[in-house]
Amino acid sequence: MVDMKSVPFVLWFLSALPALAGDLVVDTTEALVDAVRNADQGTTIQVAAGIYELSAPLEVKAGTTLQGAGIEKTTITHTRDWKPTTEKLPQGEIKPHEADRDAYLIRLQDKAADISISNLTLHGPQVHGAIFAVGNKNVRLRHLRIDDVLYCGIRCYFMSESRILDCEFVGAGGKWKRGGAPGTDGGISGGAIFATWMTDTEIANNRFSYGQPDRRPGKSGGHYGVKGRGGKNIHIHHNTIGLNFSIEFPFEGADNFEIDHNILHGAVSIPKHAGGKVPESGRTYHIHHNYFTTSYAIEFVRNGVEIDHNLFDFEVEKDGGNLISGFGKAPARGPALFHNNLVSNPGRGVIWIKGRYDNLVVRNNHIIARTTVTPRDEGLFGLNGQSNFSTIKITDNIIECQGQPRPLLRTDASYEATIRNNQLTNVSDADRYENPVTQAKTGLEKQLRFQCGVNGELSVEGWRTKPTSP
Repeated sequence: MVDMKSVPFVLWFLSALPALAGDLVVDTTEALVDAVRNADQGTTIQVAAGIYELSAPLEVKAGTTLQGAGIEKTTITHTRDWKPTTEKLPQGEIKPHEADRDAYLIRLQDKAADISISNLTLHGPQVHGAIFAVGNKNVRLRHLRIDDVLYCGIRCYFMSESRILDCEFVGAGGKWKRGGAPGTDGGISGGAIFATWMTDTEIANNRFSYGQPDRRPGKSGGHYGVKGRGGKNIHIHHNTIGLNFSIEFPFEGADNFEIDHNILHGAVSIPKHAGGKVPESGRTYHIHHNYFTTSYAIEFVRNGVEIDHNLFDFEVEKDGGNLISGFGKAPARGPALFHNNLVSNPGRGVIWIKGRYDNLVVRNNHIIARTTVTPRDEGLFGLNGQSNFSTIKITDNIIECQGQPRPLLRTDASYEATIRNNQLTNVSDADRYENPVTQAKTGLEKQLRFQCGVNGELSVEGWRTKPTSP
């Protein structure tokens, strides 16, 4: 029989085992700096509750675990005198040597592997960012609060096989325009997470928000959540991103990105000249089971994309965007598949692509276009007249125009597309195509039901959303 009087001692003993095993416990800035600089590989540095003011970056070595007492308890920031110059902002989008690696609170040693940082707050406001990393593998960043930095929360190049989980980013990714007046927009953007050529990495259960309005010269606030330049096998899921650009991976190649179960209050931007190469995996982006709230939801063009099982829920008062917008003029060969989505109030339209785009399939969606504030009366699909319409199909959808009637298509050439078995209500150009009825199901093939956001905080059930019960 267990002596219950001994239980508290046993629990205390077990909790103390890591320290007894040789891990370091620090409670002053000097001890923290010394531990990070001199500890052996494989050491866990436990940072006690308190505020630690640095005058230079902590350079973390391979195999190190840096663990605070909790987000609300352990804070690493900078001294008043440590104020890195902003002359190099916003350089270094592609090349790490152009960035100022001495302007971050924590710098991982180049190519150092097996690093873990968790359970603490990293706070600016004078430094460029919180964590800087080049060529690191198996990095674990968890339960961090990163707030009020000039340019990037986490700035990484060539990071692989890593995880960024359960973090809070507040005012941690903004645009920077050298010489800009306080509060001006424009310039090159940073990001709460800014990853160049990341591979095989998971970004999940993180919350992104603006924080307090920023009036420092050159910085125009936190506009970007997860930003990157190229990547492969990246999984971005169950995040809540309250920024006007939620996710941006433009310009470079992309291979097997999965973006799912997120709450996205801003655009997902993935444009590439001529749509880019379709990789061997067959897919650049799979965007599914997300909740979008802004009518400018996805910035195109990109080839090899599948967009499905999302709820696009827009306000009629905010009708300035097309759900999918493609601004490039270069012809793109596709493919893109848009299916099994619910679309409420698509603003200017559902899809508008300026240049030629081929191999586009739009099927089994339910779209409700209500009278908007403008009101919008354009066709719901705006496709370039030079597109190969024998490869474009609009089939098996339910499309309702409530109030203001709207045409399905914007250009005359678009009527050469395959238009079949759509259930149309108050669509003004329905007499311009045959739209033959078949036995195929119209609308969603299965009811939309999923949880999204941090820890699945929002439940989507058809058109309705509600906080998930604890």
